[in-house]
Amino acid sequence: MADITKDQVKHVANLARLAITEEEADYYAEKLGAIIEFAEQLNEVDTEGVAPTTHPVPLINVLREDKPVPGLDRDLMMKNVPEHEDGMVKVPSILD
Repeated sequence: MADITKDQVKHVANLARLAITEEEADYYAEKLGAIIEFAEQLNEVDTEGVAPTTHPVPLINVLREDKPVPGLDRDLMMKNVPEHEDGMVKVPSILD
């Protein structure tokens, strides 16, 4: 099954909207065939007794615990705002 034809490469390139030359089709047919041949070697590996896994390394959540904390003091923050109205930051309109 490792043999990929030039026509198959052209078909996939067409689906991906890629323009390739005849030389590139030959080149990629050879390279893709080698990749598939290598992947087929995995079928020969004895996986008896190996538990299925979704990730090779155990994942640990390294984020801090989510705790509510007090926000910025509104009066102090409003001192740094160029324009505000009714306790809210006023920004330029982006819609006409």
